[in-house]
Amino acid sequence: MTELFSQIPLWALHWIIFPMLIIMARMCDVSLGTLRIILVGKGHKNVAPFIGFVEVLIWIFVVSQIIQNLDKIQYYVAFALGHACGTFLGIKIENKLSLGQVIVRVITNHNFEELTNSLKERNLNFTTMDAAGKFGPVKVILIITQRHLLKETIKIIEAKDQNFFYSIEDVKYVKGTLPGGKNPILSSLNPFKPFKKV
Repeated sequence: MTELFSQIPLWALHWIIFPMLIIMARMCDVSLGTLRIILVGKGHKNVAPFIGFVEVLIWIFVVSQIIQNLDKIQYYVAFALGHACGTFLGIKIENKLSLGQVIVRVITNHNFEELTNSLKERNLNFTTMDAAGKFGPVKVILIITQRHLLKETIKIIEAKDQNFFYSIEDVKYVKGTLPGGKNPILSSLNPFKPFKKV
């Protein structure tokens, strides 16, 4: 490794190579940190310690380079830039993984039965209740679904009426069974399930 770097001019090492390495390392450790925090918040606590171990190893490497070169301002800039990019990357990764569950709350006073029939056809879990609003009686539909099915759920809702009022919230924890059988959401909660022996 030393021989490889010895062939590169010093200005290129200190202004291009090492800053780029710092940026990439920071992107890795910060994105892992962001992902770890999100996983803990969603109840996937078994994976978090392993991610934290790798995250800290990378962080120690980066900080050691900064400490050895305290007079090089470009390293500080690379450190900060890597942190910003890593945060953005971590959020993107979490969105792609679509971890956890959400609850979609629909409030309507029309097309109620059409929507619930469509939800039944797609085998989505929901509960309905009567409520009253400013303009009279309404129906509230609570739909609990996995995040990777959220777009499909929204399409079902908007296919019946583009003007349906609905809100979306994260669900931190799901336990138990729904009327009619076991809750299929629970089968996705264990990240190590694919590695279990049959």
